[in-house]
Amino acid sequence: MPQRDDIVVMKFGGTSVAGPQQIKRAARRIVTAREAGCRVVAVLSARGKSTDELVATAYEISDKPDAREMDMLLSTGERISCALASMAINDMGHKAVSLTGSQAGIVTDSSHTKARIVDVRADRIKETLSLEQIVLVAGFQGVSTDSRDVTTLGRGGSDTTAVALAAALGASVCEIYTDVTGVFSADPRIVPDARKLPVVSYEEMLEMSASGAKVLQLRAVEYARNHAVPIHCRSSFEDLPGTLVLPESETMERPIVTAVTHSDDESRVTVVGVRDEPGIAGLIFGALAEANVNVDVIIQNEPVADDALADLSFTVERGDLPTATEVIDSLGDISNAVRTDERIGKVSIVGAGMRSHPGVAAKVFEVLGEGKINIEMISTSPIKISCVIPADDVPRAVRSIHAAFELGENAIVPEDPTGEHRPTVSG
Repeated sequence: MPQRDDIVVMKFGGTSVAGPQQIKRAARRIVTAREAGCRVVAVLSARGKSTDELVATAYEISDKPDAREMDMLLSTGERISCALASMAINDMGHKAVSLTGSQAGIVTDSSHTKARIVDVRADRIKETLSLEQIVLVAGFQGVSTDSRDVTTLGRGGSDTTAVALAAALGASVCEIYTDVTGVFSADPRIVPDARKLPVVSYEEMLEMSASGAKVLQLRAVEYARNHAVPIHCRSSFEDLPGTLVLPESETMERPIVTAVTHSDDESRVTVVGVRDEPGIAGLIFGALAEANVNVDVIIQNEPVADDALADLSFTVERGDLPTATEVIDSLGDISNAVRTDERIGKVSIVGAGMRSHPGVAAKVFEVLGEGKINIEMISTSPIKISCVIPADDVPRAVRSIHAAFELGENAIVPEDPTGEHRPTVSG
């Protein structure tokens, strides 16, 4: 549990500040932590669906909004949340100061709408904390080191803002408040008996976030791992322990499979008839990277005949599909055709225990086979197996795999007899 004079970073998501009562509830949590003696920095997201509404408004004006101006527009939502929460805290008898991302010292590269943090210059925050004041920082945004323009960090970027500030300030914990009580063994909306996980490792959480879990943004977990920032993911609406995300060395013996994750918001691109020669794959994926298109699963067949051509398939986020196809088309005659599948599904299992237990992949494939669910692509890592399947089969696949590995609420999991890593509440 954070001690007196510790710095605590508290991040509140959109549902946690959606309306006046939610903002006041978040303000009370912040004040409670301050009254317990902690120095508090809070990062706030835009209220409810306000970011979606701003995006919709932009497209009412322009069919292809300028990226720089989109960042100017979208950054306003978080600033509104911070100003309103600051007013609520001041009414409770504590001094709070709201800061934009640039005022807080969040410095990024120049990639509008998908910027990456390159530095955190937190002098102003430290100075404000030294005055016994609470600092509220607008999440999801920063300022470009080159152009000095406002930038945004992409969906879920407030998580990354919070973790980056926690690292820069040496915070004892970064608390991520959401509308769920923690990280679960599967999406509870699909699997009713999904179990809340008290502790997961950075590596497991990285794989879970990358394969569809929406609780924490992938880059936030990556940043936390690189800077050893403990994350406590917990509910805004219940004063209960959530899920701790920690180094693997600080977690107890793990089950073979920790969680089943899924995604149904991805698309597939197949480049048909690719020339089978060195450098072609580098050309394709280099161009995609230059366009900020994140590629997930990749499969290329090896031509059998000397004069045959290869087929190259990969998956991207659905929102990146138009950009991906434009990039491939711009490369000229590297292939015969480009085919797309706008909606595909992906189901994954994640678990640190998979490293030392053979047969996990076979069991996944058997379960899907018994359910007559066709596997179209496969991707693996030492602690993850992902299968691309028809999107409509995703819920059934998740439930079947979750049950096959006995991950539900009645699962027997190792306990921490010392209680050393038991999640604690700060307010």
